[in-house]
Amino acid sequence: MAPRLDLSHSLHARVMVAPPRINLRRTASYNNQERSSGPLSATSSRFNFNHLLFSPPPSPSLPALVPRPKRSSSQIFTTRPRRLLRLIVYFISLFAAFYVLTFVARNRNALPAVLPHFKEEFEMVGQDMLPDFPTPIVVSDSRKRSKWTVSIPRDYDFPLSINEYAGMSGRCREVSAHARDLHHKTPLSNEMMLAYDNPDDYFVDVQEAERTGLLPGAGRAKSPKHPGHFVGLNWESMAGKPVCESSLTYALESPEAGIGGSLMALWTLYALAKEQGRAFFVDDSRWAYGAYTDMFQAPPIPDCRPPPRHQMVSCPVQARHLVASSVTTRDVFPALLAKHRRNTGADSSQRDLLELARTGYRTLFKLTKEDQEYVDKRIKELEGKAKTGGTTVQDAPIIGLHIRRGDQHPLEYQYRDTYIPAEVFLRHAQRLAEAHYNDTKAEGEKRKAITVIASDDPMVHRESDFSDAYVAQQRIRLASKEAIEQANPDSHALHHFVEEAHGWDGGFFAPMFWNLGAERKNNSAATAAPGDYSKSVEPPSEQTLRLRSFIGRAYMMDLAVLAGASDKVVCAVSAMGCRMLGVMMGWERAMDKGAWVNVDGGYSWSGLSW
Repeated sequence: MAPRLDLSHSLHARVMVAPPRINLRRTASYNNQERSSGPLSATSSRFNFNHLLFSPPPSPSLPALVPRPKRSSSQIFTTRPRRLLRLIVYFISLFAAFYVLTFVARNRNALPAVLPHFKEEFEMVGQDMLPDFPTPIVVSDSRKRSKWTVSIPRDYDFPLSINEYAGMSGRCREVSAHARDLHHKTPLSNEMMLAYDNPDDYFVDVQEAERTGLLPGAGRAKSPKHPGHFVGLNWESMAGKPVCESSLTYALESPEAGIGGSLMALWTLYALAKEQGRAFFVDDSRWAYGAYTDMFQAPPIPDCRPPPRHQMVSCPVQARHLVASSVTTRDVFPALLAKHRRNTGADSSQRDLLELARTGYRTLFKLTKEDQEYVDKRIKELEGKAKTGGTTVQDAPIIGLHIRRGDQHPLEYQYRDTYIPAEVFLRHAQRLAEAHYNDTKAEGEKRKAITVIASDDPMVHRESDFSDAYVAQQRIRLASKEAIEQANPDSHALHHFVEEAHGWDGGFFAPMFWNLGAERKNNSAATAAPGDYSKSVEPPSEQTLRLRSFIGRAYMMDLAVLAGASDKVVCAVSAMGCRMLGVMMGWERAMDKGAWVNVDGGYSWSGLSW
């Protein structure tokens, strides 16, 4: 029999006996074989994920008696190549980010610069040479300070096209904001632009930029092939005169067929230029109505001559030599009117605007000698018809009616898709006649008024409501289709081919104006409106300009007769001719005394719109 093991001696004191509660056998709950009885196929209906969710508790481990040996630096490159690759990638990424930030800081003008407060987006690209087209640019002086100016090639035609002037204002604002951003300053707000005469400290005028070397000098630069045409100026009148210190030039070219908007802006700009000490010039080189002197007398000639054409820019308004056109008035007028209010203390009322336009009207609205003589004669004839029995007492008032139709519809909602009826004009005319007789206390059985009509529709005066009315002038009249056919030979006689007659029935329409003088059998001969590059642009022929000039002269004589002969004028303020009549009559006579009556809703006079 084998002897028993005695564990009570100290020799075996280091041997530990497990307590009876610890079970050293693997229990059934930890047996993987028992759990392997589940389905082996995931497509089985009895399949579940419970066997995947089971995780046995971690087994205990004894602490290491000997510390782990440290790795030498040489082992990093041999044992862990992935860590080395990560370090290289991190280093390259940091270097690339640093390079991009440095490039942006040093070459900010080489990246697209788009500011959120502008409607249009422009891309500014840095380059060493000046562009060969008109555009504002950012330049640096000798001290590396960023400024901006406007670069126009010396041999570039003047004036610029309608599209070029239309986009120049937005580019000037963008470049100005970029130049200020280089100095860590915010762009100029509209309030700041209108609060000061020279709001942009970083703009350098073209003449100053050439003097300081920011722009190249004259050198051997060529002169422009088309330098423009300044009304009333010639080589003899400019000889010996110095270059103007500052100037304002109005380019008459407009994408609109109407003449009223251009003349209203012309009168107002003339008054503002004179008030602010700028020499005033008028350019008619591409006016749709032909030569300015075919319709009006030349404006007063300044005591100086215009500057080089590349120094005449359309923006900013603080430029020494400013050019304005119909597409830039929305940027020019607010700044000039703000300066006008600062200089004169005037408010921005409609009366102040009317008086400004009237200042230009008195100086510039001078018809040609022959047309003015006819207008004076016609006014005397109408005043003579208002006399009774040849006496010196004016018995009947003269009521002028300005009726605009064509493509100009009223502002009033109920007539916005049609025209104001004739009875509306007659009702106001009759009320004015009654008021005249009541004020003068004239006695008579028939209280009639002399009615004078000026309209773009030649058929208006043939309506039954206007059977007793007189036309404003008969020197130049728009022909109707019926009148043209009556002027042609007998249709039964043998004669050469004559195209179908097209008169001005219905009024003035822009498409008909732009196609004056074009043959219907040759549609390509039609002249496109300025700024319309959807088809090839051809300059209008002399015949076309002559026909357009006749239309302009007829409208101007109509307005001159109505303003000069009428005691009261009834018109629709939606038409620019009606607003021009208010200017020609003056505020005191037209508004204070009620001689100017609007039948197009409850709107008051307004002259400028942008």
